[in-house]
Amino acid sequence: MLKIALPNKGRLSQKIYELLDCAGLNLENKDERCLKLDTKDKKFQLIFVRAADIPNFLDSKVADIGFTGKDIFVEKEVELDIVKEFSFGKCDMVVAVPEALEVDDVSQLGDNIRVATSFPNIAKNYFKKIGKNAQISEIMGAVEITPSLGFCDVIVDITSTGTTLKSNRLKIIDKILSSSTILCARRDLDSSKQLELRSLIRAIDSVLDAKAKKYLMVHIPKDKIEAVKEFLPGLTSPTVIPLHNQSDKVVIHVTVDEDKVYDAIDNLKSIGGEGILILNVEQLVR
Repeated sequence: MLKIALPNKGRLSQKIYELLDCAGLNLENKDERCLKLDTKDKKFQLIFVRAADIPNFLDSKVADIGFTGKDIFVEKEVELDIVKEFSFGKCDMVVAVPEALEVDDVSQLGDNIRVATSFPNIAKNYFKKIGKNAQISEIMGAVEITPSLGFCDVIVDITSTGTTLKSNRLKIIDKILSSSTILCARRDLDSSKQLELRSLIRAIDSVLDAKAKKYLMVHIPKDKIEAVKEFLPGLTSPTVIPLHNQSDKVVIHVTVDEDKVYDAIDNLKSIGGEGILILNVEQLVR
């Protein structure tokens, strides 16, 4: 059984849970207080823990793979492999100071600066790299308010839009790293678990690929097949099926990028296409 750690709450937790469900993991109905859940086929076990603790759970061999943020992965400094990066859960790790401070670049910071952060290892390594002495205090949440309270001079924190920083009258003077959701794994997985992991990644990829596609079926004149191939190539080429008792027409089946569907409809109508059917794609295995 492959043990999968994922965040126990928040939008990211729900998004990952839905992704695994769409990937075909045969999930049971989950109660919001549930912290451990086996799939119906007993191939996988989901463990719901704090996102910040997931690298430690893998490092301690409590779980085999886990979904967390790249920022957390870097902070924990554990020996795990990143096996996939996702496009959701994006944020930046930044250095910020009060707007009133006449500092626009980290090079202008003095020595012995006081830094508040939820990421002490990242902050320590960053200030060491730029040659600044820093007194780093670890704060678990609400880091943005600490400069106004006189607790620190600088913060190192994550931001998605910068809105919270602005509302606390802070300005960004450097970006340390960009982060998004990742899937990481222990390096000592046995062959059977590695096989399960590869199958899981393939299933997840099929769902993510499908989200950007639509499945399109249309009746067109047979002599227009080559014209269709110019603007609807599909994965390799369109699937063409003859129509019963209509030798002059065929049915085209093709996957189309979601943002190109309406252009495709206009083009199909212009060459005599009719009976156009557009469907959602649940999975797309390449």
